Amino acid sequence: MPQRIFRTVGITKVYQTGEVKVFALAGVDLELFEGEMTVLLGPSGSGKSTLLNILGGLDHVTDGHVWFRDTELTTLSDRGLTRYRRDHVGFVFQFYNLVPSLTARENVQLVTDVSPDPMPAAEALTLVGLGNRMDHFPAEMSGGEQQRVAIARAIAKRPEVLLCDEPTGALDSKTGVQVLEVLRDINERLGTTTVIITHNADIRRMAHRVVQFQDGKISEVSINKTRLDPAEIVW
Repeated sequence: MPQRIFRTVGITKVYQTGEVKVFALAGVDLELFEGEMTVLLGPSGSGKSTLLNILGGLDHVTDGHVWFRDTELTTLSDRGLTRYRRDHVGFVFQFYNLVPSLTARENVQLVTDVSPDPMPAAEALTLVGLGNRMDHFPAEMSGGEQQRVAIARAIAKRPEVLLCDEPTGALDSKTGVQVLEVLRDINERLGTTTVIITHNADIRRMAHRVVQFQDGKISEVSINKTRLDPAEIVW
């Protein structure tokens, strides 16, 4: 049985505008496990991104508790959460957030320069299949290549957890499959616990664990006994 890496108990997140309260999360209990790839599914506004941001230390709960291993994130100060993000978590978003004036190598070095035990930028870019594109600028690269630079930047600090919010959302099917193959390889070769938000329900079939959201709550958790190769996924 893999080790538990995240546990949430009764977490809620409430946004209030005037007298109107919106429950982004409404009592979520969840366990995620080391080395697994988990896919979060559900309609827009169902709580997926809010949960991801809380697991990544980017947002606070309104109520409830969140643990990363034996550390309760919900008791950490902002400085403690910053240290947690720096040392343990890599993020990949739908939009690549690369610095246009920096090469691929230099974009990755932004992370390695502040990480306690980084891998060389060249190694990270080679892992995502961009060993021959290190000195190119974002404008000289396709969307899929830019997303792979973003993944290289995320994994270069050797995070235990990789959190991905719609990483293929801006990509066509061929390029999206390439990005999914990179995420699968990182999960399998480095053992990085990987959580992916997606609107493409078929991507669930490449995950170890699938968590379905509805109205701020988890409606179903399932485990895949067999997993698809990314190339088999229908776009």
